[in-house]
Amino acid sequence: MIALIDYKIGNLRSVINAIEKIGQKAVLVKNPEELKKYDRAILPGVGAFGDGMQFLKQNGMDKAIIEFAKNGRPLLGICLGMQLLFDTSSEFGSNNGLGLIDGIVTAFDKTKFKMPLKVPHMGWNSFKIKQDSPLLRGLKDGTYLYFVHSYHAICDKKYIVASTNYGYDFPSIVQKGSIYGFQPHPEKSHENGLKILKNFMDI
Repeated sequence: MIALIDYKIGNLRSVINAIEKIGQKAVLVKNPEELKKYDRAILPGVGAFGDGMQFLKQNGMDKAIIEFAKNGRPLLGICLGMQLLFDTSSEFGSNNGLGLIDGIVTAFDKTKFKMPLKVPHMGWNSFKIKQDSPLLRGLKDGTYLYFVHSYHAICDKKYIVASTNYGYDFPSIVQKGSIYGFQPHPEKSHENGLKILKNFMDI
């Protein structure tokens, strides 16, 4: 079983349904002490960065996640969950994140767009693989996934597993050791998303 971290934000039911489709079971975990019982965890999330961190800090789940990851157990952050893995975000002011991956989260810079594009970035888009990762086993360049976000990460290229272009390239999949971040929604990405989740279960 896998721990699905429940911190009052995100579409947990959709993630649970996706995990069940690949023959696995996820358990909602609200208590930081319970997180220690699991060998892998998913940090989902939809919403604002600051709200997400506030909810994690209310009962010490932020510290539990950091300890979990530093012990080498696989952790997957999805959408907002990926962004929370980084140091800081400029969304609605400056907010500190979990600091598990060096980097920042910032809004799409429309001045860099070569053509008018709407923000949030919403809908299907593809990724370009930058380096090998067990998370992408069986997937190829140009695979389409479903995105919904207005902010994106900026980090060193050594952490970027894949990038996606929306006006310009941004990191859409990142990895640092056993810590993985996935900006699109695997639970909304049909078979490609299920493959990502299965790969994470097999790590």
